[in-house]
Amino acid sequence: MYIILGGTGQVGSAVARSLLRRGEQVTVVTRNKKKAVALQKAGAEVAVANIRDVTRLREVFRSGQRAFLINPPADPSGDTDVEERANVAAIITALDGSGLEKVVAASTYGARPGERCGDLTVLFEFEEHLRAQPIPAAINRGAYYMSNWCGMIEAVREGAVLQSFFPADLMLSMVAPEDLGEAAARRLLEPVDDVALRHIEGPDRYMPQDVADALAGVFGKKVAVETIPRNAWEEVFTQIGFSRAAAASYACMTAVVVDGLVETPNSPERGATTLREYIRSVTGSG
Repeated sequence: MYIILGGTGQVGSAVARSLLRRGEQVTVVTRNKKKAVALQKAGAEVAVANIRDVTRLREVFRSGQRAFLINPPADPSGDTDVEERANVAAIITALDGSGLEKVVAASTYGARPGERCGDLTVLFEFEEHLRAQPIPAAINRGAYYMSNWCGMIEAVREGAVLQSFFPADLMLSMVAPEDLGEAAARRLLEPVDDVALRHIEGPDRYMPQDVADALAGVFGKKVAVETIPRNAWEEVFTQIGFSRAAAASYACMTAVVVDGLVETPNSPERGATTLREYIRSVTGSG
């Protein structure tokens, strides 16, 4: 049995579906059973649990042999760093005494030691805690999610401008959530001594201008990239509902990317989904 945290999220559900296609037994962990109806129909079992409930989460882990671990994003209206670090602590504590033989964890390009830099520092801490505990832990660092652009699609549909925190010509490693799920599913099936750090990205690297061009192809009009200036990042985040603390953390992550401080691995594992294919799929155009 494979236990999938975040089983109804973009990546977790992709892990679950990939394993189910292979005929494996899967339990998806969710706080809302209604969100798991499709996976349940596909053959998955459903465990309702809040990852902060360590006793319940350990009980779910004990029902399986291997688990996919992902730290769900915190509500940006609160203090995301505090909330996500609490999630990490709960997951690590629940692993103790779980009896699992292997875990595969989702992390991120750019993970680094430090404080108050969102996922980059929280997930580095997650990696370090996983390496310090006895269960073999494989870590997949994922590139920038192609799905991060989805929130801009309606504005582009109605207008002709793609707002971006990144310069139009900044080359980025990006990946589709489905490809991250497929990569994690494969690692769950590999031997327990498979614990190397891997980097997962799409078949190519892309610029925000490539996103604009892909949307232009879908909507049949020219789309321009409008770069949000650095001195406006935090204000823009707060305007869309982020707390001041969360806005500062997300601005820190943005700066790491813009300043070229994210690693560019020479031999990443590459998913199959191109940016244009992803954009067409999420806009219902292909």
